Amino acid sequence: MQANRNKIFLRGQVSAPPISSHINHGVEYLMIPLAVRRLSGAEDTLHVVAAQEQLANLVLEPGAPLTVRGEVRTFNNRSGVGRRLVVSVFARELSQEDGEDENRLELSGTLCKPPALRATPLGRTICDMILAINRRYGRADYLPCIAWGSLAYRCGSMEVGDHLALEGRLQSRIYTKEVDGQLQERTAFEVSIMSLTQDEEPQN
Repeated sequence: MQANRNKIFLRGQVSAPPISSHINHGVEYLMIPLAVRRLSGAEDTLHVVAAQEQLANLVLEPGAPLTVRGEVRTFNNRSGVGRRLVVSVFARELSQEDGEDENRLELSGTLCKPPALRATPLGRTICDMILAINRRYGRADYLPCIAWGSLAYRCGSMEVGDHLALEGRLQSRIYTKEVDGQLQERTAFEVSIMSLTQDEEPQN
């Protein structure tokens, strides 16, 4: 199975101290909450996962700058607690440098569910999709994506199995859900599509 494109660049500020995420093949991975400000002033808080050894020479106090180069990963949470689909950023490179906040994402993959074209209560057209992005060794990540306006109409005309290449950003969205009669605040993560692009050769 050939890997699709999956590249993300983030620059923002650490919003809380790193916490343990998981251990894989004897390597401990930590999760770093990263706050990235949009041009509108709104803020996305994204989960960056990195090997402990990558953090050795970094200062990761709340408010510290952090630049991340990596890819977006997903896995199914089978614990029964929280969201079923967990979306995070797997860090390939970490550094600390000054600069404006950035959130740039390049993806290519295959639509695995029919696109859902709809209108918001304010009359804006939106399209929801799930994009399957192949990794090596038979694995895949399944990313929820949204498009607006004319892009939404273009995406809404696509079919399951169609290939899609895009540029956009990974964003967080807070919503409320009723569980056992109680309202709970939760966070959803999704790809906001900024443009559709011509796919190049897959990059590892």
